[in-house]
Amino acid sequence: MARRVVVALLAPVTWAPPGIDPGDWRTALAEDVVDLLATLNEADTAVAVTPADRWLADAVIWPGTSVYEVPEPTPNAVFAALGGGDGAAPDPGDVQPVPGRYEQAAVVAGDAPDLPGLTIGKLLRPLTSRPVAVAPVEGGSGLLGAAARLPVPRWLPPLDLDAAVPAAVRAAAPRPGDLAVTPSWHRLRGPADLARLDPALAGWENTRALLSGAGRHGMA
Repeated sequence: MARRVVVALLAPVTWAPPGIDPGDWRTALAEDVVDLLATLNEADTAVAVTPADRWLADAVIWPGTSVYEVPEPTPNAVFAALGGGDGAAPDPGDVQPVPGRYEQAAVVAGDAPDLPGLTIGKLLRPLTSRPVAVAPVEGGSGLLGAAARLPVPRWLPPLDLDAAVPAAVRAAAPRPGDLAVTPSWHRLRGPADLARLDPALAGWENTRALLSGAGRHGMA
């Protein structure tokens, strides 16, 4: 039985490329992230959304994927749902989340469609010796994701994936070494981020298809 879980946090997306419907864009990003998580080994996978966005989770999850409804789209809310059993029960046929089942959890942003599985592995790896790890956003502020042993330490501050920086998280820790900072990766939050996508990377088919249809990023 897996003792760790990786959760895609499908928070609201505030930007979409010109010519692409914002709802289609958000769905494509989420579907590519969820498809990536489905390939991971030695970890369960799940999706977290606010109740208003349950439609998005239902549109992109694989059969058997656990869905957690959280009061706000933050890693802290996801950690609380995992450790305290506050995740909403999935629809019939989904796997039921088990309160207190996991020892480690990682929460990753839902707008990084070409995220390599290796980067997620590096986010989890430090938890063998550190209570918390974060991965910064490449080329911008905020975090790609956060990982923690469960239950999370009391010193962990509120984490906003769009604004938090590793230095502020480290400042809250009793010892600087309590936080590991792992390799960064980009998220798609604005026009400049499109240039960071590598067409040679496998995966991210849904995002790639939308960009190709809109004539963006030079994709055929």
